[in-house]
Amino acid sequence: MSEGTHNVTGGSVPGGETVPRECAGAYRPSRGRRFWERTKEIVFMIVAVLFLRTFVVQAYQIPSGSMENTLLVGDFLIANKFIYGPPIPFTDFKIPGKEPKRGDVVIFRSPTDNKDFIKRCIALPGEVVEIRDNRVYIDGTYLEEDYVSLKGFSPPEANFGPITVPEGHIFVLGDNRNSSFDSRYWGALDEHRLKGKAEVIHWSWDRRHHRPRLARVGDLIR
Repeated sequence: MSEGTHNVTGGSVPGGETVPRECAGAYRPSRGRRFWERTKEIVFMIVAVLFLRTFVVQAYQIPSGSMENTLLVGDFLIANKFIYGPPIPFTDFKIPGKEPKRGDVVIFRSPTDNKDFIKRCIALPGEVVEIRDNRVYIDGTYLEEDYVSLKGFSPPEANFGPITVPEGHIFVLGDNRNSSFDSRYWGALDEHRLKGKAEVIHWSWDRRHHRPRLARVGDLIR
């Protein structure tokens, strides 16, 4: 009488009984296949991170005091890069987005050296902006600003204008009005230079005392 043979691939044993697949031996992909699968995972993660960083969000660190007390040196923030229209990679064009609003804390490429700056949007296209003794007037009406800090001596730019903001531009100022390099010095900002809107502080480090400022973590930027 002939005896059946154990077939690992098909999962059979003598007598014709079926062996469950998990008992038939685990499938072990080849080293080359494992390498390829891992490579695809890594590439996918890199593409996802680049997509998010380019089009959706990006982290920034505050290096100076020009936005005190809204933002402090050592604050780390998340910016929404999608809101004003993300850039199209390898071009000078942007996908259309929302128009900036007065009061938005915006991140942009400086028109003087292409570094990333962060300031507050104060005046919109077509508006007349004037500053008298560090008090801002828009179209002749005083602008209430409860976020302004006036530390140190007032520069000559504490009195400025009036000027009309050109179309496609906004007028930006730092909240720490006496220590900010902003539209008073280099003019209205072309909206094409906008990179995003500051949304939330995700970490804060007090450099002077070498400790975290946990009370600021999670604060929305207004």
